[in-house]
Amino acid sequence: MARYTGPKWRINRRENAVVKGTSEKWRKRPTAPGMHGHRRSRYGEYMVQFREKQKVKRTYGMLEKQFRRFFKLARKSTGNTGTRLLQLLELRLDNVVFRLGFANTRDQARQLVTHGHITLNGKKHNIPSTILNAGDEIAFTDKFSKTDIFKLTKEELSSVPVPEWLSKLAKGGKVTAEPTREMMDPSIREQLIIELYSK
Repeated sequence: MARYTGPKWRINRRENAVVKGTSEKWRKRPTAPGMHGHRRSRYGEYMVQFREKQKVKRTYGMLEKQFRRFFKLARKSTGNTGTRLLQLLELRLDNVVFRLGFANTRDQARQLVTHGHITLNGKKHNIPSTILNAGDEIAFTDKFSKTDIFKLTKEELSSVPVPEWLSKLAKGGKVTAEPTREMMDPSIREQLIIELYSK
């Protein structure tokens, strides 16, 4: 299973956003990574579209082949392609675990899923990219919910706001509805991604 394991700050500086981790210290170096650290003002139309796609792809911890698959699913769906793409990304199992406040980052949420600590509708599930539907319920296994790491993380993240389209339960949560565009990250410019893949 391929995933990015390189330096997080480098990715954040490249995309000029908190894509990996939670720290903001990378902002002390305003230039892009690399020997010369070119200023971002030189970006042309294609590069702006490409960078937006890379930012979103890396935010959700995906590689190009998988991200393109999600785009094709969104394009085949009815309604706005850009909104549907963001919905599919938000409804990923690892992202739902992260949004519910059971992990500090999406990478940590992904690890919880792949290590078999999550159940989906009562059955053990270890595929982070699974797209959930309204009504699906996730929970942590009884064994993991009794561990100190689970109790500590739950206590640390107890004040993290849960999106309107999710409801938090004692040992997990439930997808109450599909998120609308207003409920998702306003900083994402999904139209640029659509334009890029339409070339």
